[in-house]
Amino acid sequence: MTASMIFATLGGLGLFLYGMVQMSEGLKKTAGKKLKNILESMTQNRVTGCLVGAGVTALIQSSSAATVMVVGFVNAGLLTLKQAISVIIGTNIGTTATAWLVSISGLKIEITAFALPAIALGFGLQLFGRTRTLKNVGQITLGFGILFLGISFMKEAFSGLEKSPDTQELFRKTAGNPVLAILAGMVVTMLIQSSSAAVGTVQLLAIGGAFGTDWQAALAVSIPFILGSNIGTTITAQLAALRTNLNARRAAWAHTMFNVIGAVICVWFIGWIAKLVNFIAWWELSKASIAVSIAVAHTSIKVFEAVFFLPLTGVLERMVVRLVPQKPGDVLARATALEQHLLATPELAVNQARREITRMAQAAKRAVSSAIEGLVDGDRRKLDTARMTEEITDNLQYEITSYLAALSTKELSDEMSTELPVLLHTVNDLERIGDHAVNIVEIAERKIEGKTQFSDSALTEAMELKMEVEQMCDHIIVALGDNDAEAAQSALVNEDNLNRMQIDFRRSHVQRMTEGGCTADAGLIFIDLVDNAEKVGDHLANIAQSVVGGLQWDGVEPKTSAGSYPDTDNGQ
Repeated sequence: MTASMIFATLGGLGLFLYGMVQMSEGLKKTAGKKLKNILESMTQNRVTGCLVGAGVTALIQSSSAATVMVVGFVNAGLLTLKQAISVIIGTNIGTTATAWLVSISGLKIEITAFALPAIALGFGLQLFGRTRTLKNVGQITLGFGILFLGISFMKEAFSGLEKSPDTQELFRKTAGNPVLAILAGMVVTMLIQSSSAAVGTVQLLAIGGAFGTDWQAALAVSIPFILGSNIGTTITAQLAALRTNLNARRAAWAHTMFNVIGAVICVWFIGWIAKLVNFIAWWELSKASIAVSIAVAHTSIKVFEAVFFLPLTGVLERMVVRLVPQKPGDVLARATALEQHLLATPELAVNQARREITRMAQAAKRAVSSAIEGLVDGDRRKLDTARMTEEITDNLQYEITSYLAALSTKELSDEMSTELPVLLHTVNDLERIGDHAVNIVEIAERKIEGKTQFSDSALTEAMELKMEVEQMCDHIIVALGDNDAEAAQSALVNEDNLNRMQIDFRRSHVQRMTEGGCTADAGLIFIDLVDNAEKVGDHLANIAQSVVGGLQWDGVEPKTSAGSYPDTDNGQ
């Protein structure tokens, strides 16, 4: 590999990942109720989701493009993992359209041809758009264009590889061994970033007699290469899923598993697939018809895989969840328990909402904890985690609030009617905690960019703040999950500690400034951290007081402890 190929590959990968981030960010900003509803209605069942995936892929002539968009939608919280799987299955059918164009007319449409116009349009909308919506659409379009410009650079690094004598010799040598043929198809597709180009190469080799003039045997030989190219094309989705949320990574792996399992099944039935093509095709196999027959084989494989997997999307989802398990730090981007059909039974619906509120509290805790750790350690990865987790709290706020609003239209008991506003206030307090986490992230970025250093005593105090906030979050999570007033009262003790820390740490900060122990910049950053941590405590105290005050969870009276903790003035 020459230096130019290395630079083109790395530079293209950088553009690809940057474009993915921009597209995903734009989608998150644009993701209003209308867009969510449109996507959900289009993917409301497995069949329609599959048809949407097939239609979009056939239209834009790139399964990579379609799958990357699906990963972006999942990362933005617009699609669930189950919805994404059905769309991904459809993209694999849609990608066979290019093989038909190659075999019938020799046409070949490249999505990368639209990269520069998309960049120009996206930049124009961002620069001249008068509304926030137009600017967000511009960011999506710009990200889409940069993403595929990156793909074009990566493809250019290996341009002509599929036409090179060495590649054609590789195909010829591995033609007699299905396993080696699958590996060859996979490797070539990964390098040239196009399964369509790889399948087109197999078609042209077959026409040229590279697999012999026994056209029935040539058809059978081409099938393993197709299976390998289907696996190889999944690398694009894997690249797109780098540094995305848990479900987006799972969606990329669902794409990979779908094609790998499909290839493992189909490789045992190569002869049957060839016979099926002969049954479907009314023409006689010859040099003139071999390319069309390969296109039929490609489509037949994908349709078979779709028919096989669509009823098993739940099974595939569980397999992916096991393959990509949720780590202690991972939080799902969307609510998982808010079932619409439960709205007819308000008691069950409220219980589900409570579960999601507790999960939202866990996400808020992680956002604040990661932000403070990132500030203390100067670790940008932890700051990125805090930002991503805060976006999850925003998604959960929207979904839980919408669910509770829908529930409020049902016939509710007086007790439940009183509880719903309290739940809504709890959700809003948790979302505000996420906002304070972002404030801390921005403070941390000032510290990193200014190369500001905290004194040892300031670092110790920052870690004390972090531990106090984490402990308070833990008490709130228990209080919400178990309706535990004792845990809520413990949280109020934490809040009182945070108030005292704010006063004490401000005093010690002034002393450090007086003694020359810290710079003015470090002092301002430290005070901002202390104030935001105290505000987090205020919002958590609001939630604690709602539990202590008698908020009903699961129809159980809250626990009480000996003595009561006085109400605190939160200033909120």
